[in-house]
Amino acid sequence: MGGRKDLFLFTFLVPVSLIAAAAWNSGMAAEGKPRRILLDTDMDTDDIFALLYLLKQNRSHFDLKAVTINANAWSDAGHAVNHAYDILYMMNRDEIPVGVGGDGGILDDGTILPDVGGYHPLIEQGTSTASYCRYRQAIPIGGSGGRLDVDTNFGFRRRLLPQVCLNSSIIRRRPSRSGKKSTQVAWHQGKRRYVPLKQPTAQRVLADAISAGPTTLLAIGSHTNIALFLMTHPRLKTNIEHIFIMGGGVRSSNPTGCCPVNGSSSCKPRQCGDHGNLFTAYAGNPYAESNIFGDPFAAYQVFHSGIPVTLVPLDATNTIPITENFFDEFERRQGTFEARYCFESLKMTRDTWFDNQFYTVEQSYFMWDSFASGVAVSIMRNGDDYDGENEFAEMEFINMTVVTSNEPYGVHDGSNPFFDGRSVPKFNLQKLGVHSGHVQTGIDDPFCIPEDGGRGRCEDGYTKEVTGPDSVRVLVAERAKPNQDVRSPLNREFFESFLDVSTSELVSVTNKLGSSDSFAHAGRSRGRPVVFDMDMSAGDFLALFYLLKAPRETIDLKGILVNGNGWANAATIDVIYDVLHMMGRDDIPVGLGSVTALGTPSLGCKFAQAIPHGSGGFIDSDTLFGLARGLPRSPRRYTAENSVEFGAPRDTDRPSLRQPLALEVWRSVSEASSPRNKISVLTNGPLTNLASIIARDKNAAKIIERVYIVGGQVSSGGVKNETGNVFTVPTNKFAEFNMFLDPSAAKQVFRSDLSITLLPLSAQRKVASFKRILETLRLEEKTPESNFVRRLLSLLHKLRQDESKLYHHVDMFLGELIGAVFLVDHSKLNPVIETKPIKILTGSMSEDGQIRVDERHGKPVDIVDDLDSEAYYNVFASLLGDKKQSAVIGSYEEQKKLWNTPPQ
Repeated sequence: MGGRKDLFLFTFLVPVSLIAAAAWNSGMAAEGKPRRILLDTDMDTDDIFALLYLLKQNRSHFDLKAVTINANAWSDAGHAVNHAYDILYMMNRDEIPVGVGGDGGILDDGTILPDVGGYHPLIEQGTSTASYCRYRQAIPIGGSGGRLDVDTNFGFRRRLLPQVCLNSSIIRRRPSRSGKKSTQVAWHQGKRRYVPLKQPTAQRVLADAISAGPTTLLAIGSHTNIALFLMTHPRLKTNIEHIFIMGGGVRSSNPTGCCPVNGSSSCKPRQCGDHGNLFTAYAGNPYAESNIFGDPFAAYQVFHSGIPVTLVPLDATNTIPITENFFDEFERRQGTFEARYCFESLKMTRDTWFDNQFYTVEQSYFMWDSFASGVAVSIMRNGDDYDGENEFAEMEFINMTVVTSNEPYGVHDGSNPFFDGRSVPKFNLQKLGVHSGHVQTGIDDPFCIPEDGGRGRCEDGYTKEVTGPDSVRVLVAERAKPNQDVRSPLNREFFESFLDVSTSELVSVTNKLGSSDSFAHAGRSRGRPVVFDMDMSAGDFLALFYLLKAPRETIDLKGILVNGNGWANAATIDVIYDVLHMMGRDDIPVGLGSVTALGTPSLGCKFAQAIPHGSGGFIDSDTLFGLARGLPRSPRRYTAENSVEFGAPRDTDRPSLRQPLALEVWRSVSEASSPRNKISVLTNGPLTNLASIIARDKNAAKIIERVYIVGGQVSSGGVKNETGNVFTVPTNKFAEFNMFLDPSAAKQVFRSDLSITLLPLSAQRKVASFKRILETLRLEEKTPESNFVRRLLSLLHKLRQDESKLYHHVDMFLGELIGAVFLVDHSKLNPVIETKPIKILTGSMSEDGQIRVDERHGKPVDIVDDLDSEAYYNVFASLLGDKKQSAVIGSYEEQKKLWNTPPQ
């Protein structure tokens, strides 16, 4: 190995030359057997096109055997895995395993534990799934093409995919009253869903698929999953015939953001001419492409593995932009449901694109992953020709590498955890080798951004053309081939193939959309108006059920505000809609709030990094621990539909369906309130939304009667029983998560003129017994909502008992019920309330969110110090079992029966 080559020693337990020879000499799959394909994807919109392109191939030639999901880029794990299940069910391919994440880790000495997941890039991997977002922060969290839109497929996933009927067995005929047979459509949802601890991990799926026979890998996301597999399964490398990759930019010249030839002198080029496409981070890194930038170190391992690699980089995809002719032709060719699904997704991408350059010469949207899948299929169809002969792209061999750190090498500045502070580098890397330099810490890394405003200096993730010992020979797509049919309006050969495959009925499904009735809630509002601010943790959903069960004469839930920077990702707002639909409360507006903490960049994870991505964290919360799929489907959903009036670049098809924002819902509720009937606010998450409201609405303090805050832990001197629950930040022993996740917002709220009742962690812990609350629930009447709550609590209890290492903290979700129970009727709880002057600490991660008693500068706040826990359990169970105000539709199964019943 050369002096600049920092490769893992165990990566080369099988000699590179033998791997390459075995793979290349295998040629086509054995005669009569299809090519086995494994797709590693981040489930972005263009990944969906690539997935469907593969699924639409003739299985006798190309057989997709498995899908693994990289959840450290454009999508979040829980939403992505269920999305994949929906698509596979739609295509009648439920046998394809889907792997995601894993709760293993990498020890400090470099030992890789079993089932380590792709939640974080290799450089950030530790023994916990909570970690910083070094590279992922380049991807927007919210809408306008960010993760919120991707997780929901712009809202289409809920509207088109869950209720799908397959043409093989769904249509049945039954006699009508007249004696004639009528066609009845049976509505179904796939049986697969994410289930805690039972979801196949990416590493398990990779190992099972590749060990079963020669396999071709198609990587269209970051390379964490594949790199981990190669590092831990060196003996299975010989079963990998080829790796096709969409990613990188070798000789590319980005056309995005170029100024027109005759443009104004005020025009400032953005990514124009860059090798990469990091539209949020190009100022510091103009060289990297998103997929490779997601985990440069992992990409290096894949490229240098000795397995033949074919790369479809920006060099080629920049030459196949979505043209207006292609878009119009696609719109005309909607012969199959999957074609319609792809087209509507593409159309919504166009209509919500962040600028108006979708069709211009300087445009931004290209055929990325779908083009790569087409090139891969064509090369395989031609027998794995050594020169990569195919229908769609011109190819050449280039000597290259993946840049993982920046010169000068060997300078330890705190940016590189592989080397900094270590006498022996992690993974036995070479001290002065190519991985030992400065590693980009984020999109605003000062090292990367020149003071004179010139071209960024960081090259992390750059697929760089080099020679010498650190280079590897890669087959690279140069450009897309023109259409051979000169009479066609489509200017690229792959455009024809994509439309032909999408509209082919050889492998297709039929679909009819289900219609959901909106159930109006009977009765007139006479109770106290309440706004519920939640972050969508499991405990928040339990509290929501309780508030919806409260008599309208007591509590009138007027609106729900959603914090997207708490224990679930913003797309989980769809689960709130389902709960409201189940309870017959489609009239309650839901507003989506901020997705980052107050005062922090919109691209970042300063506080949210403390929430695990794996078990007990986001993947469980996003899916309501796997139980959300059993809820009835609401006619409402998150949707990217929008209009110019609200800031969209153009009007979409149904602009009225746009997702309301938290501040809009607040204004609507507050304007409808009367001076005599002030609003009570219950907060069960970070105080971001409430801080924004009081900052923008100067009348808020006059309209709000009282705020009930579930969160915080009051400390008067660091007593042991005053410890907090931010278990992933060991240096912060006294903060509680809701305060920690946005300490600046908490400080603003507690400094305001609002009347506040605090229900701190100490009070929550007094009513956090799974055993007692489950016992009382069993004694009460059974209702659909009490059954659901009992299932969720039983699951949490079992997980805590059986897997205490991963789920030791879930009793805090049970404690979050206290605010709803207290708000509905606190007199039954015999509470002990003390008024204390308190303040919120901010400024360092070791103190952020802590609450201290401060006699001189603190604000007097009513703090619930104690309550009757037995009365609490009985009151909670009794209301949930009350049949007077119960669910109008108990589950998805019940809803499906209603949809499938012919009208009388």
